[in-house]
Amino acid sequence: MILDGPRLRLRPWREADADAFAALNADPEVMRHFVAPLARAESDAFLAHIMRHEAEHGFSFWAVERSGEAAPIGLCGLQRVGFAAPFAPAVEIGWRLMPAHWRQGLAGEAARLALAAGFGPLGLAEIVAFTVPANERSRRLMERLGMRAAGGFDHPRLPAGHPLRRHLLYRLARADWAGRHPG
Repeated sequence: MILDGPRLRLRPWREADADAFAALNADPEVMRHFVAPLARAESDAFLAHIMRHEAEHGFSFWAVERSGEAAPIGLCGLQRVGFAAPFAPAVEIGWRLMPAHWRQGLAGEAARLALAAGFGPLGLAEIVAFTVPANERSRRLMERLGMRAAGGFDHPRLPAGHPLRRHLLYRLARADWAGRHPG
């Protein structure tokens, strides 16, 4: 699946993108609200996971590139939640962009493309998002996308007492998306 917007293209990742993907995942600003930047081996394993998810489900966290440019500037897309949680099974939306591309509305554009695919051709009934409370920019984007706060949860992959364990959950139903994006 390839999604084109006014300024962006979302497309499946390729093996040739591994260096750009590793740079994204190693950037301390990009990864500030995650446990830590990823080492190259961790990034390569994550890329392999994304590519398997795409092959299995027909969607994933896609590579984001500016229209007319081939180098990925980040990721955005949809993925099945891979851990046990009260809201799972579910499909989540997520995004990461290199800092040079922040504050330009690009994450919102990419997220709207992913949501349109999720609620359109993929036929999903609901899409969730989650982040740590300190990630205000992502929370604001979730709200601008029409997602509603739905409480919090402790991320099961982080130990009790970890400062990033608590997450906030947001939800968006297809009917709510359709009401904001008729036609």
